[in-house]
Amino acid sequence: MAAQRLAECNGCEFRPELYYDAHYQIWVRQEAGDLLSIGMTDLSQAIAGKILHVRVRRPGTARPSGKPVATIESGKWAGPVPNVFDCVIVEANPAVLDNPGLLNDAPYGAWIARVRPQLGIAEALSHLVTGRAARRGYCERAVREEIYCPHGEGTAE
Repeated sequence: MAAQRLAECNGCEFRPELYYDAHYQIWVRQEAGDLLSIGMTDLSQAIAGKILHVRVRRPGTARPSGKPVATIESGKWAGPVPNVFDCVIVEANPAVLDNPGLLNDAPYGAWIARVRPQLGIAEALSHLVTGRAARRGYCERAVREEIYCPHGEGTAE
């Protein structure tokens, strides 16, 4: 079943079933077992511009909170994919490594890395926001910073 969108803000898609960091740079999705997928939000890809390169830390690498799990390079920006909980890198998405533009085309369909949180799923997700609270913060950031995602059709609410 396809995920439903709760809102679009300035044309930027928002997925209510995902978890988000406090700055709405990354999304996190629970996978089978004890894994989490990490991806880039529509807001982040719009700010970054055309993504040219993605580098994920080596599988098996422990990443403490505050240390990035990956780096992204675009034509106008290079920076980290932030991490807000202690984890171990399990795998990188080979499709994104081969075609970084997937993060621009489908930011919620193209995960960057899968990780195993060191203190468990519940503890990792407790550092993130989801649902209506996430929607509110996401839309506030889009409006406040005048972030527009040209592929979306919605407007700020």
